[in-house]
Amino acid sequence: SGKGLQVDIACDPLEGTTITAKGGPEAIAVIAAGEKGTLLKAPDMYMDKIAVGPGARGAIDITKSPTWNLKSVAKALKKDVSDMMVMILDRDRHSEIIKEVRAAGARITLISDGDVSSVVATSYGDAGIDMMLGVGGAPEGVIAAAALQCLGGDMQGKLIFEDDEQKARALRMGISDTNKIYQLDDLAKGNVMFVATGVTRGSLLQGVRLIGGGAHTHSIVMRAQTGTVRTINARHQFDRKPRYGW
Repeated sequence: SGKGLQVDIACDPLEGTTITAKGGPEAIAVIAAGEKGTLLKAPDMYMDKIAVGPGARGAIDITKSPTWNLKSVAKALKKDVSDMMVMILDRDRHSEIIKEVRAAGARITLISDGDVSSVVATSYGDAGIDMMLGVGGAPEGVIAAAALQCLGGDMQGKLIFEDDEQKARALRMGISDTNKIYQLDDLAKGNVMFVATGVTRGSLLQGVRLIGGGAHTHSIVMRAQTGTVRTINARHQFDRKPRYGW
C-alpha cells in the first residue's frame, strides 16, 4: 500500500573483510535499524571517534586531548589511568594517539580491523575495554552508536573531510555543519535496534562453526527502548533452505 512504517537502516554485511580473509578475530555481520529520522545519514568517509561504557557516560570530550579524556574517564570509573585499557585501530594515522596514550600510562589493545566491535566492546561483555579512540568509518560509527544507545554507553564523533568533494557530498546528503561534533543522540536516537552475528571468533561473538551438513552461528540482538540484550545460538541445516516470499 506504500503506507507502511518508514525506517532507517545502517548495515555492514561483513565488517572485517581483511580479518576474514586472514582468519583473524572480530569479523561480524551487523545491522542497526530504527524509525525514520533516528539514524544519521552518514556519508561514506572517515570519522574521528571516542567511545566509553556506561560508567563514563558524560565524561568524554572529543575536542580535548587523549590525555584529558583518559584522566576524565579514569575519574568517572574510579580507577587509575594506568589501569585503563584503550582499544585503537592499528593504523599509521594513529601513531601520535598511540604515543600519547602510552605516555599517559594507559594500556593499549591494537586491532587490525573491526571498527564497530571496538566501540561495542567498551560497553558489553567482559572485553575489559575502557575506551575506544581513533579514526574509522563514519557509517560504522552510526551502527556502533545504535549499540551504545542500547547498552547505555557514550560516544562522540567528528567527520573527517579529505577534500572539497567529500564536503560537497556531505552537503548533498543534508549535513550542513561540516565542523559539527556529533553526540551519541546525533548519531543514533530513539528506539533503535542493533543486531550482529559473529563471522570469525571475537570478544563479543563466536564465529561461524561448520558442522556436518550445517553450521552454528552466534548472534546478539539489542533494543534501546528496553535495554534488552538477547543472544542467539543457532544451528542451520544446509539441506533445509528457508523459503522467502511465500
